Amino acid sequence: MTLSTPVETRGMAAIDRKSITRLIVATSIGNALEWYDISIYAYFAVYLSKAFFPANDPTTSLLLTFGSFGLSFLARPIGGIVLGAYADRHGRKASLMASIVLMTAGTLVLALMPTYASIGILAPIAVILARLVQGFSAGGEFGSSTAFLVEHMPERRGFVASWQFASQGVSGLLGAGFGALLTSLMSPEDLQSWGWRLPFLFGVLIGPVGIYIRNHVEDATPPPAAMLESPAREVFARQKLATILAIGALAVSTAVNYLIVYMPTYVVKTLNLPPTVGFVAAFAAQSAVALLAPIAGIVSDRIGRTTHMILFGVLLLVSIFPAFLLLTGRPTPTIILLGVLWLGILKSLYYGPLAALMSELFPPATRATGLGLSYNIGVTLFGGMGPAIMTWMGGFVLIGELAPGYYLTAVGILSLGALITIRRMRLA
Repeated sequence: MTLSTPVETRGMAAIDRKSITRLIVATSIGNALEWYDISIYAYFAVYLSKAFFPANDPTTSLLLTFGSFGLSFLARPIGGIVLGAYADRHGRKASLMASIVLMTAGTLVLALMPTYASIGILAPIAVILARLVQGFSAGGEFGSSTAFLVEHMPERRGFVASWQFASQGVSGLLGAGFGALLTSLMSPEDLQSWGWRLPFLFGVLIGPVGIYIRNHVEDATPPPAAMLESPAREVFARQKLATILAIGALAVSTAVNYLIVYMPTYVVKTLNLPPTVGFVAAFAAQSAVALLAPIAGIVSDRIGRTTHMILFGVLLLVSIFPAFLLLTGRPTPTIILLGVLWLGILKSLYYGPLAALMSELFPPATRATGLGLSYNIGVTLFGGMGPAIMTWMGGFVLIGELAPGYYLTAVGILSLGALITIRRMRLA
């Protein structure tokens, strides 16, 4: 397995602080838009299930909605390979432009799609197709944008790459903020009828802004795989261990992330509380991601990625089950807010160095491909299918309300094992 080193800065132009800020802003705005469009589908799952996946049993309807949410993630590894290889061969900026255009188009379809009551089976089919386009787009976003950032500032990879997840926090914050605002100001009937479309329309409106900003950013790094026949083949042939370890390190953070996105549904369906409670809790947790991820990235530049992440991975692991015992034992709005916020804080501090650690497992020539593949397999397995798995697990008598706690504990053990392996092998 060929790993990256600080020596790879050869051929990269030195850029000043102002240029770095511009690069971070351009990448983060597009990344935030991508993840905003992904998250609002899950945040408004209760309303989407009735609009597009009606069924006699509400749980079945919700499972169909989250199933389509998870199904769209199957397109993400494909997007990671295709757009990642495109970035490795033709430049990071070209791939970033393609991903944001595709995401905006998919969101437009969701915002304007007639309901099942209007056009029948065509509605859920079109929704699933739009989600597949969004999944393909998001699949190429992470690898290309992470490579774009770390290759412009390799000496501070932890800090610049942390904006990948800080911008995801901003997008989740916007989605949860919309949910809290709309559920508090609109009647349930209006929200179900048309109010759920407003967050999607907002995503459509800001899409052109992200496209414009990205189009006016210079890519100072040459395509690293211009002479490589197939970056994807190289990853599959020689970098399988790096891919597996990257997936493992990612698992718990993406599982907690989609738990936060799942929280408004969990609060309504499992704890029988108003949806505003779940949206406010998710808003607080996503605020922590936006604020703390860059700080964690800076710390990891000084003490090392695995040292930092193992510490907070252990804290996260020992906090998960007690948090859900508290949530289910005393499901008051205050307890839910504090419990979800605590998990959000720990996830943020674990999350911050993750993109940099993953980027260091792959050499420049296959970095966008390797990042895209590993990230999207991990998110598909442990994040995208998480809400559907937790909903399914909740149907078992012995598990019930504690389904998220059992699920996250198992995933947390997996991630710690991957980090310890990376540290022992001195891979990052």
